[in-house]
Amino acid sequence: MMILSLSKDTVQVLKEQDVVFLKNRVKEVAVKIKMGLVNQTRLLTAASELVRNMMRYANGGVCQIEIVSSGRNNGVRLIFSDKGPGIPDIDAAMRDGFSTGKSLGLGLPGTKRLVNEFDIKSKVGEGTTVTIIKWANG
Repeated sequence: MMILSLSKDTVQVLKEQDVVFLKNRVKEVAVKIKMGLVNQTRLLTAASELVRNMMRYANGGVCQIEIVSSGRNNGVRLIFSDKGPGIPDIDAAMRDGFSTGKSLGLGLPGTKRLVNEFDIKSKVGEGTTVTIIKWANG
């Protein structure tokens, strides 16, 4: 399946106001591609979780917002990149109930369940990149 990028926008997230701006931009893009309300909510919930992680563990980073297309289906791809401490054990971090913070540990596995595609890459001491795609019809 080939995915084409139709538009690209990069948002720096370093402070609380940036989080609000990012969520508004993600919603605008989702509305633009006529994503339904349920899928918009899933996408925004996933984005909120990932941006919170980026703020909490890496003091911020950048998020690339893209409208992507595969065949007749349009979607939103979000790429969260930070220069934080990295995740030493991605497999553990992807298990329900795992948490290094004082949260419920629903973050990464919960986020994965909310989107159609989820990819995480991390190097200790270099940072983490999480890429998600939510299709408008899916």
